[in-house]
Amino acid sequence: MGVESTTSEDTTIMAKAAEPPSGTRDFLADDVRRRKAAFDTVSGVFEHYGFDPLETPAFERLEVFAGKLGDEASALIFKILKRGVHEATGEADLALRYDHTVPLARVVGTYGSRLPSPYKRYAIGPVWRADRPAKGRFREFTQCDIDTVGSASPLADAEVLWAIHDGLKALGVENFRVLVNSRKALHGLLEAYGIAEERGTAVLGTLDKLDKLDPGAVVAELADRGLDARTAEELVGDVTAADTDRVRKQLDTTERGREGLAEIDRLLDLTSGLPEGRVVYTPRMVRGLDYYTGPIFEVVAEGYPGSIASGGRYDGLVAKLGGPDLPACGGSIGLERILAIQASGAEASGGLDVALTVLGAEDAVMRMAAGLRGQGLRTGVYLGTSGKLGKQLKWANDQRARVVLIHGPEEQADGVVTMRDMTSGDQFRVPVTEVAATVREHLGR
Repeated sequence: MGVESTTSEDTTIMAKAAEPPSGTRDFLADDVRRRKAAFDTVSGVFEHYGFDPLETPAFERLEVFAGKLGDEASALIFKILKRGVHEATGEADLALRYDHTVPLARVVGTYGSRLPSPYKRYAIGPVWRADRPAKGRFREFTQCDIDTVGSASPLADAEVLWAIHDGLKALGVENFRVLVNSRKALHGLLEAYGIAEERGTAVLGTLDKLDKLDPGAVVAELADRGLDARTAEELVGDVTAADTDRVRKQLDTTERGREGLAEIDRLLDLTSGLPEGRVVYTPRMVRGLDYYTGPIFEVVAEGYPGSIASGGRYDGLVAKLGGPDLPACGGSIGLERILAIQASGAEASGGLDVALTVLGAEDAVMRMAAGLRGQGLRTGVYLGTSGKLGKQLKWANDQRARVVLIHGPEEQADGVVTMRDMTSGDQFRVPVTEVAATVREHLGR
């Protein structure tokens, strides 16, 4: 009977089959623990601010998303084909969750009378985008959102910002700044410069590039979009000036500009309790999403590329997404971006508190392990077939065990256990009846 040879093409197919789908990732133990700790940390902060958790299904009915995200976003929806007897139609009726905002609008529309008013919720969970995978860009990733629906008060905007600030601090992010602006102020600035409304979106989109392009390049692009060269230079000069006096004078010439400036100053007042210089009015900050209607913000930090948190007020969006017409504001922490940076320099987390070797007396070892677990210690028992102590100690080291307990024939005869500290290498004998208490004391528990 012949043996079929494996071609290079077969090998490539087998290798690809062993990988997760493009744009997704496997998370091994250390990453899972690190991510769970981050999620729990942020959840704890949001809970302290009185935000309630919300979990929605991983998929929604397709019509929930249809026509509500815009053409660009709609093209990134992962659609789920009909199943069973309808599979042959090739039609879709469900879609993987694109974000947490559309499900929020559905929940408010469905349970409105049963929800507190205003409704404050946070959501931390995976979302899916049928995007082109690239470095740092995934098809499956976790979003961390916080929103208040049903309040037009500036206190709601300020509270979201405070909660985002405290969440970042709890995650260990330092040296960050919160850049604030207002969409009303931006449109008021366009009015002050006589820029037509129909051209405003394109102009703001170009201004939004000031964090990536030098001012001269932005001026040139504005001129390409039809702006007078002098107007383009003055506009860019105003929004990039070292102080905000120039842009404030321009905003004071239009009603919308004055309204936007009042929003900004009120938000600065309501966040004045944060460290000095933490929250700053940044006239050049635009936020590209056109559904924002009032105050907006982005957070930048040393050592982190781009923004690590963002948000703003989006009155009218909940109604557009199928819910009731309610004012709303919210923000999002870029947990994936933060974790990616922090993981690069992080030490391995987790590991066993105690590892038990098996050198006979297996029933006694299992009872000992149960007693240690009952004391709240993370305990592992060697499950291999080798009776060699060296191999079992290597296993314990691979498990990053802090302490190893050896209960070999000598120890069994004397009614003791040899306890080895895996960091220092020190070891000493402990009576079997005192193992749990001694290990807890040694580990500072």
